[in-house]
Amino acid sequence: MTELAAEFDVTPQALRFYEEKGLLAPQRAGRRRVFTHRDRARLILILRFRRAGFSLDQIAEYLVHSDSGRHSAAQYRDGLRKIRDGLAELERMRSDIAEVIVELKAMETDAEGRLAACMDDEIPMQKTPDRKTPKQNLPKQTMNEPGGNRCCVE
Repeated sequence: MTELAAEFDVTPQALRFYEEKGLLAPQRAGRRRVFTHRDRARLILILRFRRAGFSLDQIAEYLVHSDSGRHSAAQYRDGLRKIRDGLAELERMRSDIAEVIVELKAMETDAEGRLAACMDDEIPMQKTPDRKTPKQNLPKQTMNEPGGNRCCVE
């Protein structure tokens, strides 16, 4: 079991869980589980379906139909509908994520600007004809004064 788990990058507990749910049915050799090529193929399907967001019940339903060898147009239509539903949900999620990324980038830009303004206030600069020099002996405005800096308090 540990070899199969390592090969598919899952835990032995995951394999036991899939077995408990009836998704895998390894043979037994004493206390050892023996996974056949069929079990490996089923595990590949299980992992693909899980990665695609299908529930264990949906996977079990698919595997039952697959094992029966009796497929119908209705089963294929149902499977196609589930695939399309999954794709539509992922597209909605991608759109939501793109919107959040745009909002976060705007917030980042705003925060960078506010931080830069605060940093400028820490060492006030006075423009002279030839260069910028720090202001000397000027009283610093407080937060409550008109025109005072309201963004930074440390």
